[in-house]
Amino acid sequence: MRIIRLVAGVYFAINAIKTHDTISGVIAVFLLFQAITNTGCCGVSGCSTSPVKSDTNNSTEIEFEEIKQKS
Repeated sequence: MRIIRLVAGVYFAINAIKTHDTISGVIAVFLLFQAITNTGCCGVSGCSTSPVKSDTNNSTEIEFEEIKQKS
């Protein structure tokens, strides 16, 4: 992911210089910062979510009621 961010950041930086586009420049700075510091949107350690789904509410049944519209 670090290399992908670096390549995308360089691409947006070149695009920003060629077209004098501020938004492309901001995106380039953001992606290059992430590539240099090896951070992502969630931080260095990543999102602290468990890859395993915890099933604590398995006894709860969801009941649905069908509602029909009269024509």
